[in-house]
Amino acid sequence: MPAIAVIGAQWGDEGKGKIVDLLAEKASLVVRYAGGDNAGHTVVNEYGNFGLHLVPSGIFNPDVTCVMGNGMVINPSVLIDEIDQLTQRGVDTNR
Repeated sequence: MPAIAVIGAQWGDEGKGKIVDLLAEKASLVVRYAGGDNAGHTVVNEYGNFGLHLVPSGIFNPDVTCVMGNGMVINPSVLIDEIDQLTQRGVDTNR
């Protein structure tokens, strides 16, 4: 099974979130493996404009399973707020 990895140069503002959102159209799994809520991925799509900090950018594709890996630093209050914001705007976060 082929895999595509989107890895940045750790400078930020590289467009990783936008690229993953586009690639997720043909993916079955999107994994975020490191980092915390200090990072942000901006995604603009039919749901609107989003600044994701913890949830993987593949969340907008209903056929994608999103995984938050054990290398992430997860702030529970930020994660709950992000999931609430996605849900309020019609994004299914139950996968």
